[in-house]
Amino acid sequence: MAYWLFKTEPDTFSIDTLRTQKVSCWEGVRNYQARNMLRDEVKIGDLVLIYHSSCKNVGVAGIARVVREAYPDHFAFDPESDCFDPKSSPDNPRWVMVDIEFVRKTERLIPLAVLKALPQLSELALVKRGNRLSVMPVSESEWQAILTKEAWPK
Repeated sequence: MAYWLFKTEPDTFSIDTLRTQKVSCWEGVRNYQARNMLRDEVKIGDLVLIYHSSCKNVGVAGIARVVREAYPDHFAFDPESDCFDPKSSPDNPRWVMVDIEFVRKTERLIPLAVLKALPQLSELALVKRGNRLSVMPVSESEWQAILTKEAWPK
């Protein structure tokens, strides 16, 4: 089992959306490095931190589990979709998605400022400058450091 962090804008898709849907595709990844991780490395049973970005309160909001490995992102074929890519087709798909299921929300949002302050996360891509990937690996020790901090006093 591996650990991941998936970024999302909560106005578009949040941990609460996933909680309501129970299972959802994780579509719309349009970066080749992130796509390659989804396609080649993300496996059934992997755990995922759902991270809210591009919003007032950025941070880890919950946990999901991968329930379906990479398959073509059909939104790339739909001209009406915000994720449309005219260079992608069913015969030659450029983009993939995975399915995830809701596991739980974190006790409270774990803010980016808290994550940046943890020495154990100094190598986590999320806390490094200029990292904009929507999919990134998290080591087991980083995972534990992040979730242990859920118990911090409020």
